Amino acid sequence: MSNYRLKIQYDGTRYRGWQRQKNGDNTIQGKIEQVLYRLLDTAVEIDGAGRTDAGVHAACQIANFHLTEKQMENVKRKMSKDVNENPSAFSDWIFYKLNEYLPEDIRILKVEQAGERFHSRLSATGKVYEYHLLKKDCFDVFARKYSWQMEECLSLDAMKKTASCLLGRHDFKGFCSKSSKKKSTVRILTGIDIRETENDIYITYEGNGFLYNMVRIITGTLVEAGTGRRTPESVLEILEKGERSLAGETAPAKGLKLLKVRYD
Repeated sequence: MSNYRLKIQYDGTRYRGWQRQKNGDNTIQGKIEQVLYRLLDTAVEIDGAGRTDAGVHAACQIANFHLTEKQMENVKRKMSKDVNENPSAFSDWIFYKLNEYLPEDIRILKVEQAGERFHSRLSATGKVYEYHLLKKDCFDVFARKYSWQMEECLSLDAMKKTASCLLGRHDFKGFCSKSSKKKSTVRILTGIDIRETENDIYITYEGNGFLYNMVRIITGTLVEAGTGRRTPESVLEILEKGERSLAGETAPAKGLKLLKVRYD
């Protein structure tokens, strides 16, 4: 059994998220699997490190897929003699072929053979996300698809104080759009960095994992704190009670980007 690791970048604007869906194939996973099937003449299932929502982008998504010995033999028959004799050539061939047939808003940055036990999601030890806000009266026509335009001025001090209350190990059920009774909603947030430029505010989140819509709900909550509509300490009640209705609005998907997936 051969295991291959993909490093992927995509603009999620026109897609229904990462995860393949039964009622349509307009997803990142679906598009890549379609091309792999076309190249390999065999069904291949890829696993992604993060199941980004519809409209969310990724600067560095990690995925992996396995091929059995029989599948590899079938693939080799399609490839040239030079490729068969070079162990790393299959990765190179997949890299160039995927980028040849994938749409322009999905790009494979790297293909490499991984250890047999490597799993893009289960082996991950942390993820880093970034959310982009445009300050009040700083509309940018080129960034409108990748940021949330603010209609009010924000206090970064209030946002930072609120963010500090969320750091560490907590039950983030109140910051999740939907949760399962069978799965834990406890996560560890190791960092929330808020920085600004003349026109922009960037919020970077780092943690061991994130729940469904968690980053976007926290962002909406921080924005409310920045406008003075909530106190920094109010997030402690959300953590204690675990009620989604107490948190802020879910920030638009277009401003969110998966920056990095960490592995030991």
